[in-house]
Amino acid sequence: MAFLRTLPTVGRWLAALALGGGLAAGGSAFAADLPGKGVAVQPLKSSIAEETFQTLLVVKALEHLGYDVKPIKEVEYATAFVAMANGDGTFLADYWDPLHNDFFDRAGGDAKLYRKGVFASGALQGYLIDKATAEKYNITNVDQLKDTKIAALFDSNGDGKADLAGCNPGWGCEKVVENHLDAYGLRNTVTHNQGSYSAIIADTIARYKQGKPVLYYTWTPYWVSGVLVPGKDVVWLQVPFSSLPGSRKSVDTALPDGSNYGFQANNQRIAANREFAEDNPAAAKLFAIMQVSSNDISAQNLRMRDGEKSPDDINRHADAWIKANQATFDGWIEEALAAASNA
Repeated sequence: MAFLRTLPTVGRWLAALALGGGLAAGGSAFAADLPGKGVAVQPLKSSIAEETFQTLLVVKALEHLGYDVKPIKEVEYATAFVAMANGDGTFLADYWDPLHNDFFDRAGGDAKLYRKGVFASGALQGYLIDKATAEKYNITNVDQLKDTKIAALFDSNGDGKADLAGCNPGWGCEKVVENHLDAYGLRNTVTHNQGSYSAIIADTIARYKQGKPVLYYTWTPYWVSGVLVPGKDVVWLQVPFSSLPGSRKSVDTALPDGSNYGFQANNQRIAANREFAEDNPAAAKLFAIMQVSSNDISAQNLRMRDGEKSPDDINRHADAWIKANQATFDGWIEEALAAASNA
């Protein structure tokens, strides 16, 4: 997919969006001296449209360094890691660590791939139900879904089993959900509905608005928790004990406050082809130091949910974020240029 790519000036993030702030194209007068001159970059992202925003922030920073950034290619996570390891892709801005660690390791690990720094921290995942049902039936733990009477509350198709709005195949989270169904003895009472998450969660929200019980998987940062607000509209469910698939099977998923939602807290990181990172210290430094808050990601994602979801809209959101954080953005560029000069 192709995106407009213009370089930003100054302004405030959401205020700039509200005002429809005009953007001035910009760039360096010394483009011939930029470290990325003549170097092609192939960005990758998953099928999750809401991850375009973060990817574009990296794209725009790389363009400031003179790199020839190609249109973003959309592939699923496992494929993206293999593509980067093989040199068919340059970077992925939404590597969920540790959720995607098995993908990272299977593609060659640190020998083939580069990862340093945290792009966005504090990402949570788990299962939620509507607060009204939780309070009426005192439901706090997914273990209670083994009770056929409790499970039937969340039955949307008449088969007596709870319908869980789940995780798309290929995202990584689906393996955790499937593992949980076995580990917690839920196979006979819970159906993991998969397919298009956006369609499934839209149906879930519609059911909630009709006053019906809902059970769903989601993550933060993402727009869903801006529509169904945890603590106000919905509540997180605990798990009876930690249980993860693959190499993380013995990992404790409890959070610092003692809550256990069954998933580790994740950091979103930028992963890249190792050879590219070693040959391009400016880009490697950029990948290591860029940071964006989870709140800003959620705010942008909510705008997409509310209709601002075209490529031009998302490009405008990225430009507005840079305008509102110009000093930070300029600092990234300066550090990246310094890394190239000192190499």
